[in-house]
Amino acid sequence: MPMNSLRRLASGLAQVAASLRHGHSWRWLAYGVAVGLAAGLAACAYFVLIEWLQAFFLQRLAGLGLPHPAGEHLFTMEPGAYRPWLVPVFTSLAGLVTGFFIQRYAPESVTAGTDGTDATTLAFHRQGGLVRARVPLVRGLSSILTISTGGSAGREGPIAQIGGGIGSWLAVRFKLSARERRLLLLAGAAGGMGAIFRAPLGGALTAVEVIYREDFEAEAILPAVMSSVTAYSVFTFFFGSEHILAAPAFQFSDPRELIFYAVLALVCSGAAYGFIGTFRACKTRLFAPVRERLGIMWTLGLGGLLAGLTGALFPPALSGGYGWIEMAILGQVPTLMLVAMVLGKTLSTSLTIGSGMSGGMFAPALFVGGLSGGVVGRLAHDFWPSIAPQPGSYVLVGMAAFFSGIAKAPIGPLVMVCELSRGYGLLAPLMLSSALCIALCRKVSLYDNQVETKFDSPAHAADATVNLLERERVEGRFVRCIPAVLETGSTLKVIADLMRHSEARSIPVRGPDGQLCGLLDIHKARSLVFQQELFELVVANDLMDPLYYVTPDEDLYSALEKFVQSGCAQLPVLAEPDPGAELLGVLNRRAVFQAYAGGISRVRRQQEQGLGD
Repeated sequence: MPMNSLRRLASGLAQVAASLRHGHSWRWLAYGVAVGLAAGLAACAYFVLIEWLQAFFLQRLAGLGLPHPAGEHLFTMEPGAYRPWLVPVFTSLAGLVTGFFIQRYAPESVTAGTDGTDATTLAFHRQGGLVRARVPLVRGLSSILTISTGGSAGREGPIAQIGGGIGSWLAVRFKLSARERRLLLLAGAAGGMGAIFRAPLGGALTAVEVIYREDFEAEAILPAVMSSVTAYSVFTFFFGSEHILAAPAFQFSDPRELIFYAVLALVCSGAAYGFIGTFRACKTRLFAPVRERLGIMWTLGLGGLLAGLTGALFPPALSGGYGWIEMAILGQVPTLMLVAMVLGKTLSTSLTIGSGMSGGMFAPALFVGGLSGGVVGRLAHDFWPSIAPQPGSYVLVGMAAFFSGIAKAPIGPLVMVCELSRGYGLLAPLMLSSALCIALCRKVSLYDNQVETKFDSPAHAADATVNLLERERVEGRFVRCIPAVLETGSTLKVIADLMRHSEARSIPVRGPDGQLCGLLDIHKARSLVFQQELFELVVANDLMDPLYYVTPDEDLYSALEKFVQSGCAQLPVLAEPDPGAELLGVLNRRAVFQAYAGGISRVRRQQEQGLGD
């Protein structure tokens, strides 16, 4: 009985393994789980390090009593004496240390984009999903220093880059294709974001849509969702499932209030232009010339000093600022203070990230957008309390609308806020404000490496060629014949006679066991056939190259890869993927080119017909 059970278990496991190898969806689910586990553990370690170091530097040493959101107060330390002057010291040292390691180990990351999310976007579009392992490691560790010492930056960008790096690394170890590597890159980024923000669906959707301005990566949804859910589960296993912000369950009920949410979109759009404009000015006009003169390390040291001075004079501008956002949601921040915090955070973030220090733009964007919305909510409530009874809801809507506008991501941030607000009570104002912000912010963008659509992505430009050839099989393109075959011992005289009586350009060579073992390229033998003294000395085994062949079921893209690898103009077609299988004919390289040209013509005709319609 136990033996029968073991046999059934072994059989079941074998079937599962086979389904994972051959089933597309099952395979991606497995990849998503693997990436999510690694990204979730990385997010846990990242979160603990930032929380402990932040409590040590800002609370214990500098004596600052910064507010903490309900879901993130992990460590409590006895506050030391009030020494705000230590903050610029900490941030300057963090900038110098960060600059040293980036200059030494990852200098290319300085110009890779706005933050870790943008660097991941660059890797997706232009690097085939490849990320050097040291880059996310250096950037991740340096972002811990930046945020914990008070630099105005968020955790979502770095953890997205770390998760994307994990996905890329695993894809290389699994020997996946470039397309699959890009998908695992996004799955890793989704896992990191879903875990650190505790919003699994919002994290997954943001990762697949933020790489485009007007599109999203549909193929990545399955592994991204699986990775995000897995990473979220790992994270909440250690830290609980409480949301970051203690937000009441707001409900939208009065249609007249949509007028105020439209005004919120206008205010958030104005704040977005100011936020992006200040950041670009600091990055290109202030720090870029300094970096050319002094180098990366001293530029980051200067950025840390300026950001630290801003934070010492105005503490709400320090670090991520989720505690202040929660206070604004709960109505504990005066209107004028909200305005001051928007301006202070904009400047501090521009100095921190604009100089090249590590950190994300996601949290500062939520801060500026949320508090901009909070200003509208407070004023609307003060003058029309019956129409706008819940000013805190404007903070949540402002967060989503602002980020949607500057990141061109309409769905992910909206879903994140719904997850934060414990329901879809604010769905209508969220949709209205986000749509208006996207329309009003057409001329600004947070991320440098976004492209408009898939048609503008270099990654998918290559995929277009692949897709055209993957649609056709060798079956309909090869020449059915009985091609000449040489034996390994066939002499150069036999080869010369065959060349005179055959138009073959690549001749298969059969070994003593009756199986094909190589290909002889006619061009390689052509220079020898006039040397009769070699006719009995040189044999096919001396001239042949490794064996390449195709089968009728293979697609033409696979055949094209084999033509490129072999350098041959013809490949033998075998009935089965076995060197001893029946030889059916030959596939000419020209047939593959003709198939591609025909596919391009069909696509163009379809486009012209679509335009005509």
